[in-house]
Amino acid sequence: MKVIVHGGAGDTPDEPEPRQQVLNDAAATGAEASSVVDAVESAVRVLESSPRFNAGVGGAVQSDGEVRTDAGVMTDDRRAGAACSMPGVEHAVSAARVVLEETPHVLVSGDRAVDLAADFGVETGVDLWTESSRERWEGYDTPEGSPSEHLEWLREKFGGADTVGAVATDGEAFAAATSTGGRWLALAGRVGDVPQIGSGFFAAPAGAASATGAGEDIAKATLTRRAVRHLESGLGAQRAADRAIEEFAELTGASAGVIVLDADGEAGSAFNSDGMQTAVRSGD
Repeated sequence: MKVIVHGGAGDTPDEPEPRQQVLNDAAATGAEASSVVDAVESAVRVLESSPRFNAGVGGAVQSDGEVRTDAGVMTDDRRAGAACSMPGVEHAVSAARVVLEETPHVLVSGDRAVDLAADFGVETGVDLWTESSRERWEGYDTPEGSPSEHLEWLREKFGGADTVGAVATDGEAFAAATSTGGRWLALAGRVGDVPQIGSGFFAAPAGAASATGAGEDIAKATLTRRAVRHLESGLGAQRAADRAIEEFAELTGASAGVIVLDADGEAGSAFNSDGMQTAVRSGD
Protein backbone atom coordinates (compact mmCIF):
# COMPACT_ATOMS: atom_id res chain seq x y z
CA MET A 1 0.00 0.00 0.00
CA LYS A 2 1.24 3.48 -0.87
CA VAL A 3 -0.44 6.58 0.52
CA ILE A 4 0.04 10.30 0.02
CA VAL A 5 -1.79 12.82 2.21
CA HIS A 6 -2.11 16.60 2.30
CA GLY A 7 -3.05 19.04 5.02
CA GLY A 8 -4.44 21.84 2.88
CA ALA A 9 -3.11 24.52 0.56
CA GLY A 10 -3.08 27.99 2.03
CA ASP A 11 -0.91 30.26 4.13
CA THR A 12 2.39 29.04 5.55
CA PRO A 13 1.42 27.44 8.90
CA ASP A 14 2.65 28.96 12.16
CA GLU A 15 3.75 25.58 13.52
CA PRO A 16 4.68 23.39 10.54
CA GLU A 17 6.59 20.73 12.51
CA PRO A 18 3.72 19.39 14.64
CA ARG A 19 1.41 19.55 11.62
CA GLN A 20 3.93 17.53 9.64
CA GLN A 21 4.07 14.91 12.38
CA VAL A 22 0.30 14.45 12.21
CA LEU A 23 0.52 14.12 8.43
CA ASN A 24 3.29 11.54 8.79
CA ASP A 25 1.15 9.61 11.26
CA ALA A 26 -1.84 9.78 8.93
CA ALA A 27 0.12 8.46 5.96
CA ALA A 28 1.66 5.70 8.06
CA THR A 29 -1.77 4.69 9.35
CA GLY A 30 -3.14 4.49 5.83
CA ALA A 31 -0.16 2.48 4.60
CA GLU A 32 -0.96 -0.25 7.13
CA ALA A 33 -4.47 -0.81 5.71
CA SER A 34 -5.49 -3.85 3.72
CA SER A 35 -7.63 -2.09 1.08
CA VAL A 36 -7.36 1.24 -0.69
CA VAL A 37 -10.66 2.48 0.77
CA ASP A 38 -9.53 1.52 4.27
CA ALA A 39 -6.26 3.31 3.56
CA VAL A 40 -7.73 6.66 2.59
CA GLU A 41 -10.43 6.55 5.25
CA SER A 42 -8.03 5.71 8.09
CA ALA A 43 -5.50 8.32 6.95
CA VAL A 44 -8.10 11.08 6.68
CA ARG A 45 -9.64 10.17 10.05
CA VAL A 46 -6.30 10.93 11.72
CA LEU A 47 -6.34 14.40 10.17
CA GLU A 48 -10.01 15.00 11.00
CA SER A 49 -9.25 14.34 14.66
CA SER A 50 -6.43 16.90 14.78
CA PRO A 51 -7.38 20.51 15.55
CA ARG A 52 -4.38 21.59 13.46
CA PHE A 53 -6.35 21.05 10.25
CA ASN A 54 -9.60 22.41 8.84
CA ALA A 55 -11.52 19.13 8.85
CA GLY A 56 -13.54 17.50 11.59
CA VAL A 57 -12.44 18.98 14.93
CA GLY A 58 -11.45 22.60 14.40
CA GLY A 59 -13.40 22.98 11.17
CA ALA A 60 -14.33 26.39 9.83
CA VAL A 61 -17.39 28.18 11.22
CA GLN A 62 -20.21 29.29 8.92
CA SER A 63 -22.13 32.54 9.18
CA ASP A 64 -24.71 31.13 11.61
CA GLY A 65 -22.05 29.92 14.07
CA GLU A 66 -22.22 26.26 13.03
CA VAL A 67 -19.33 24.00 12.01
CA ARG A 68 -20.43 21.77 9.11
CA THR A 69 -18.28 19.08 7.53
CA ASP A 70 -18.07 17.66 4.00
CA ALA A 71 -16.19 14.71 2.47
CA GLY A 72 -16.00 12.49 -0.58
CA VAL A 73 -14.50 9.10 -1.45
CA MET A 74 -13.98 7.47 -4.85
CA THR A 75 -12.38 4.29 -6.19
CA ASP A 76 -10.91 3.52 -9.60
CA ASP A 77 -13.96 1.45 -10.61
CA ARG A 78 -16.08 4.65 -10.47
CA ARG A 79 -17.74 3.91 -7.15
CA ALA A 80 -18.18 7.15 -5.25
CA GLY A 81 -19.83 8.52 -2.15
CA ALA A 82 -20.00 11.96 -0.58
CA ALA A 83 -21.73 13.65 2.34
CA CYS A 84 -21.93 17.35 3.02
CA SER A 85 -23.22 20.15 5.23
CA MET A 86 -23.15 17.95 8.35
CA PRO A 87 -23.13 19.55 11.81
CA GLY A 88 -21.50 17.50 14.55
CA VAL A 89 -19.81 14.89 12.34
CA GLU A 90 -16.09 14.67 13.06
CA HIS A 91 -15.36 11.87 10.61
CA ALA A 92 -17.06 13.11 7.49
CA VAL A 93 -14.93 10.71 5.45
CA SER A 94 -16.64 7.78 7.19
CA ALA A 95 -20.05 9.28 6.40
CA ALA A 96 -18.98 9.54 2.75
CA ARG A 97 -17.95 5.89 2.81
CA VAL A 98 -21.41 4.97 4.08
CA VAL A 99 -22.91 6.70 1.04
CA LEU A 100 -20.49 4.84 -1.25
CA GLU A 101 -21.06 1.39 0.22
CA GLU A 102 -24.62 1.43 1.56
CA THR A 103 -26.67 3.60 -0.79
CA PRO A 104 -27.43 3.84 -4.52
CA HIS A 105 -26.50 7.56 -4.37
CA VAL A 106 -23.31 9.58 -4.67
CA LEU A 107 -24.17 12.55 -2.41
CA VAL A 108 -26.34 12.98 0.68
CA SER A 109 -26.59 16.30 2.52
CA GLY A 110 -27.46 18.06 5.73
CA ASP A 111 -29.33 16.57 8.66
CA ARG A 112 -30.34 13.54 6.57
CA ALA A 113 -26.69 12.78 5.95
CA VAL A 114 -26.08 13.00 9.69
CA ASP A 115 -28.95 10.57 10.33
CA LEU A 116 -27.62 8.18 7.69
CA ALA A 117 -24.14 8.27 9.17
CA ALA A 118 -25.48 7.59 12.65
CA ASP A 119 -27.53 4.66 11.36
CA PHE A 120 -24.33 2.99 10.19
CA GLY A 121 -22.27 3.61 13.31
CA VAL A 122 -20.57 6.93 12.56
CA GLU A 123 -20.43 9.09 15.68
CA THR A 124 -22.56 12.24 15.49
CA GLY A 125 -23.28 15.12 17.85
CA VAL A 126 -19.55 15.81 18.27
CA ASP A 127 -18.38 19.21 19.51
CA LEU A 128 -16.17 20.35 16.62
CA TRP A 129 -15.13 23.64 18.21
CA THR A 130 -11.62 24.22 19.51
CA GLU A 131 -10.44 26.92 21.87
CA SER A 132 -8.85 28.85 19.02
CA SER A 133 -11.88 28.63 16.73
CA ARG A 134 -14.16 29.77 19.53
CA GLU A 135 -11.90 32.71 20.33
CA ARG A 136 -11.79 33.66 16.67
CA TRP A 137 -15.57 33.45 16.29
CA GLU A 138 -16.21 35.46 19.44
CA GLY A 139 -14.06 38.24 18.03
CA TYR A 140 -16.65 38.96 15.33
CA ASP A 141 -19.80 41.04 15.51
CA THR A 142 -21.82 38.08 14.27
CA PRO A 143 -24.86 38.55 12.00
CA GLU A 144 -28.52 37.88 12.62
CA GLY A 145 -31.49 37.79 10.30
CA SER A 146 -31.96 36.50 6.77
CA PRO A 147 -29.44 34.97 4.36
CA SER A 148 -29.18 38.28 2.50
CA GLU A 149 -28.18 39.97 5.75
CA HIS A 150 -25.60 37.24 6.37
CA LEU A 151 -24.24 37.78 2.86
CA GLU A 152 -23.82 41.48 3.44
CA TRP A 153 -21.86 40.74 6.62
CA LEU A 154 -19.56 38.05 5.24
CA ARG A 155 -18.58 39.49 1.85
CA GLU A 156 -15.32 40.93 3.18
CA LYS A 157 -14.71 38.15 5.69
CA PHE A 158 -15.27 34.90 3.78
CA GLY A 159 -12.01 33.09 3.11
CA GLY A 160 -9.55 30.38 3.99
CA ALA A 161 -8.98 27.29 1.93
CA ASP A 162 -7.61 24.43 4.01
CA THR A 163 -8.79 20.87 3.41
CA VAL A 164 -7.29 17.42 4.05
CA GLY A 165 -7.06 14.49 1.72
CA ALA A 166 -5.48 11.15 0.91
CA VAL A 167 -4.81 9.02 -2.16
CA ALA A 168 -3.86 5.34 -1.98
CA THR A 169 -2.89 2.48 -4.28
CA ASP A 170 -2.07 -1.15 -3.62
CA GLY A 171 -0.49 -1.55 -7.04
CA GLU A 172 -3.78 -2.47 -8.68
CA ALA A 173 -6.62 -0.36 -7.28
CA PHE A 174 -6.83 3.34 -6.39
CA ALA A 175 -8.90 5.40 -3.97
CA ALA A 176 -9.07 9.10 -3.18
CA ALA A 177 -10.71 10.88 -0.25
CA THR A 178 -11.01 14.52 0.72
CA SER A 179 -12.54 16.08 3.85
CA THR A 180 -13.08 19.63 5.06
CA GLY A 181 -14.72 21.97 7.49
CA GLY A 182 -15.27 24.40 4.63
CA ARG A 183 -14.19 28.03 4.40
CA TRP A 184 -14.31 30.47 7.28
CA LEU A 185 -17.45 32.60 7.54
CA ALA A 186 -19.11 31.12 4.48
CA LEU A 187 -22.86 31.53 4.17
CA ALA A 188 -24.63 28.95 6.33
CA GLY A 189 -25.20 25.88 4.18
CA ARG A 190 -22.42 26.66 1.70
CA VAL A 191 -20.83 23.58 0.12
CA GLY A 192 -17.59 23.81 -1.83
CA ASP A 193 -15.60 21.51 -4.07
CA VAL A 194 -14.77 18.78 -1.55
CA PRO A 195 -17.84 16.52 -1.93
CA GLN A 196 -18.10 17.10 -5.68
CA ILE A 197 -16.78 14.27 -7.86
CA GLY A 198 -13.98 15.46 -10.14
CA SER A 199 -13.47 18.61 -8.12
CA GLY A 200 -12.32 17.71 -4.61
CA PHE A 201 -11.57 14.07 -5.39
CA PHE A 202 -11.37 11.67 -8.32
CA ALA A 203 -10.15 8.14 -9.07
CA ALA A 204 -9.81 6.13 -12.28
CA PRO A 205 -7.76 3.15 -13.49
CA ALA A 206 -4.91 5.52 -14.43
CA GLY A 207 -4.64 6.97 -10.92
CA ALA A 208 -6.31 9.23 -8.39
CA ALA A 209 -6.14 12.74 -6.94
CA SER A 210 -7.27 14.89 -4.02
CA ALA A 211 -7.46 18.68 -4.15
CA THR A 212 -7.40 21.58 -1.73
CA GLY A 213 -7.71 25.33 -2.03
CA ALA A 214 -10.26 27.87 -3.23
CA GLY A 215 -13.28 25.60 -3.39
CA GLU A 216 -15.55 27.53 -5.72
CA ASP A 217 -12.75 27.84 -8.27
CA ILE A 218 -11.72 24.19 -7.88
CA ALA A 219 -15.30 23.14 -8.57
CA LYS A 220 -15.55 25.29 -11.69
CA ALA A 221 -12.21 23.97 -12.99
CA THR A 222 -12.84 20.31 -11.93
CA LEU A 223 -9.27 20.16 -10.68
CA THR A 224 -8.91 16.49 -9.72
CA ARG A 225 -10.56 15.27 -12.93
CA ARG A 226 -8.12 17.50 -14.80
CA ALA A 227 -5.14 15.95 -12.96
CA VAL A 228 -6.29 12.39 -13.61
CA ARG A 229 -6.97 13.19 -17.26
CA HIS A 230 -3.29 14.09 -17.55
CA LEU A 231 -2.42 10.68 -16.09
CA GLU A 232 -4.68 9.11 -18.70
CA SER A 233 -2.80 10.99 -21.43
CA GLY A 234 0.47 9.41 -20.30
CA LEU A 235 1.97 11.92 -17.87
CA GLY A 236 3.46 10.70 -14.59
CA ALA A 237 2.10 11.81 -11.22
CA GLN A 238 4.37 14.82 -10.71
CA ARG A 239 3.96 16.19 -14.23
CA ALA A 240 0.20 15.65 -14.05
CA ALA A 241 0.00 17.56 -10.75
CA ASP A 242 2.16 20.39 -12.08
CA ARG A 243 0.16 20.67 -15.30
CA ALA A 244 -3.19 20.65 -13.49
CA ILE A 245 -2.15 23.47 -11.14
CA GLU A 246 -0.68 25.50 -14.01
CA GLU A 247 -3.96 25.21 -15.91
CA PHE A 248 -5.98 25.97 -12.79
CA ALA A 249 -4.01 29.16 -12.15
CA GLU A 250 -4.42 30.28 -15.76
CA LEU A 251 -8.16 29.62 -15.69
CA THR A 252 -9.02 31.09 -12.30
CA GLY A 253 -6.17 33.17 -10.89
CA ALA A 254 -6.89 31.45 -7.57
CA SER A 255 -4.76 29.22 -5.36
CA ALA A 256 -5.01 25.46 -4.91
CA GLY A 257 -3.04 22.28 -4.45
CA VAL A 258 -3.37 18.68 -5.60
CA ILE A 259 -1.85 15.31 -4.70
CA VAL A 260 -1.69 12.47 -7.22
CA LEU A 261 -0.74 8.79 -7.45
CA ASP A 262 -0.19 7.11 -10.82
CA ALA A 263 -0.28 3.55 -12.14
CA ASP A 264 3.45 3.10 -11.43
CA GLY A 265 2.84 3.95 -7.78
CA GLU A 266 4.62 7.27 -8.10
CA ALA A 267 3.38 10.20 -6.03
CA GLY A 268 3.14 13.80 -7.13
CA SER A 269 2.02 17.07 -5.56
CA ALA A 270 1.80 20.68 -6.67
CA PHE A 271 0.40 23.93 -5.31
CA ASN A 272 0.44 27.65 -6.07
CA SER A 273 -0.44 28.87 -2.56
CA ASP A 274 2.09 29.90 0.08
CA GLY A 275 2.29 26.35 1.39
CA MET A 276 0.94 22.81 1.29
CA GLN A 277 2.32 20.09 3.54
CA THR A 278 2.22 16.47 2.39
CA ALA A 279 3.46 13.08 3.53
CA VAL A 280 4.04 9.82 1.64
CA ARG A 281 4.34 6.34 3.11
CA SER A 282 4.49 2.78 1.79
CA GLY A 283 3.46 -0.32 3.70
CA ASP A 284 5.78 -3.20 4.46
